[in-house]
Amino acid sequence: MKRTHHCSQLRASDQGSTVTLCGWVDSVRDHGGILFVDLRDREGLTQIVLDPANKGLEAQFASIKPESVIAVTGKVEERFGGTANAKLATGEIEVHAVELEILNVSKTPPFPMDDSADKVSEDLRMTHRYLDLRRATNTKMLRMRHATSRAIRNYMDDQAFIEIETPMLFKSTPEGAREFLVPSRMNPGAFYALPQSPQQYKQMLMVGGVERYYQLARCFRDEDLRADRQPEFTQVDIELSFIDREDMYELIEGLMKRVWKDVIGVDIETPFLRMSYYDAMNRFGVDKPDMRFDLELKDCADIFANSGFKVFKGTLDSGGAIKAFNAKGLADLTQGELRSLEDSAKALGAKGLAFIKSVGGEWKSPILKFFSEEEKAAIKEQLQVEDGDIVFFAATEWERACTILGRVRLDAAQLLVKRGKLTIDPNDYKFLWVIEFPLMLFDEDEGRFVSSHHPFTSPVPEDIPLLDSDPKAVRGQHYDLVLNGVELGGGSIRIHQPALQKKVFEDVLKIPADVVESRFGYMLKAFEYGAPPHGGIAFGLDRMVTILTQRTSIRDVIAFPKNQKGQEMMTASPGIATEKQLRDLHIKAVLPKKDS
Repeated sequence: MKRTHHCSQLRASDQGSTVTLCGWVDSVRDHGGILFVDLRDREGLTQIVLDPANKGLEAQFASIKPESVIAVTGKVEERFGGTANAKLATGEIEVHAVELEILNVSKTPPFPMDDSADKVSEDLRMTHRYLDLRRATNTKMLRMRHATSRAIRNYMDDQAFIEIETPMLFKSTPEGAREFLVPSRMNPGAFYALPQSPQQYKQMLMVGGVERYYQLARCFRDEDLRADRQPEFTQVDIELSFIDREDMYELIEGLMKRVWKDVIGVDIETPFLRMSYYDAMNRFGVDKPDMRFDLELKDCADIFANSGFKVFKGTLDSGGAIKAFNAKGLADLTQGELRSLEDSAKALGAKGLAFIKSVGGEWKSPILKFFSEEEKAAIKEQLQVEDGDIVFFAATEWERACTILGRVRLDAAQLLVKRGKLTIDPNDYKFLWVIEFPLMLFDEDEGRFVSSHHPFTSPVPEDIPLLDSDPKAVRGQHYDLVLNGVELGGGSIRIHQPALQKKVFEDVLKIPADVVESRFGYMLKAFEYGAPPHGGIAFGLDRMVTILTQRTSIRDVIAFPKNQKGQEMMTASPGIATEKQLRDLHIKAVLPKKDS
């Protein structure tokens, strides 16, 4: 029997037609011997009526089990007597079966095939991912991912970009995250590395005159996993020539506008807000602030400049900072909630979490006794303290103080949401460009400067003289696009002059000249043959789709994700190599003693 319609297609106008449907048995209901079957395919549901008066059908009733695959031919009839289902696209009709073919009988699934399965062990669902994908919610997410990719491709085509694939087998350039290595059988002792991004290849495409490149690139990082991280992921990778930062902002804002409109029908406002890295850290304690709520950090150095509180005064005298924010309405937090906030602060290097509560017209705090009346009045005015509020403090070096309170701010916001005192609307899309990052950061462990973005990022032109005298003061021409506290992606204007790139490698980053030559020699040579000014950006496609579908984990929007141990449960990947495979590759597997 050849399918004539999908299971969300038939309407009252089809009454009297003879049709054939195929799909999975979603549910079976026995009404006095007559079976009502909800038949499901990827498009939706249609109700099938199986009358035992048709003896050919009745003989197969015992095989009609949920998740079995069947084909049905029958006549479309309108539902009468108030039985229409307004919640169903096909709710006005039903198909009265004439013929039935059991294509495959299913065992009882190990978990429900509806949204209640979200409460089932994720490892169980991932082991049976082929079942999990049948659920309407997951099918919808895969289709939204497809719609997102299609919108991106359509927009990039409109902007005259060329989609180009770059190699998967690259070489190791261990400046970034840990890489996956692939042994080369034909080159004993040598290894490929799976690309963390196509960074160097796309820059070579610019030298090659491509001018406008993009791809939906597969990327790989061998790092510890969490809800927004997978060992293999997809990024929207973009590079173009003869542009500056303003051109990039305009291009990407247009892309986001197209994606949000095409995929979920939402018009987003452009241009996006811009904020320097310093302002983001100083006001929100993080370089990817969620702009849907306030709770801003305040600088309290002026209040405590002459304080008798030795902890605060000592911090300021040593060049540190005192930051605070008012978690308005959270003075009723429990001891357990307070301990949890304190643990978050300690995990980032704080010795504790100082606070002041305002309850019943009184201020309560272990540190209150150290404050003068003038200091209390200044705190009240600067932080707008009212009854029911709690103020949190951090006193340490500036960046750490910001980071500590930035984390506490996010945790406090969730506590306020639970109490109904703060609304964070998932449909409120607050896009933000974070710009003017420092080009370099000093790594205390390595005793040298490292790139805050990557070593190909161009300095702001007027800051180039500072590379010799004060590298930490040099601003980079890179930019991050942030949405509701999530970094969607980032990029930069690149260095295209060989002398400047060599200087950054050797003089600033202190990479030995022979290492520069072995890793990047071809790039420096390429730049000597007329490299154009160029820049680019990359977005996490998985993260973007996670936001569009309002999920909390990128694993939900990947067809076959890996768990937090990097295992793909359905196929039991990774697996053990045979001795012959290892011999052919000229390598040995050396296991830790506890695993050997």
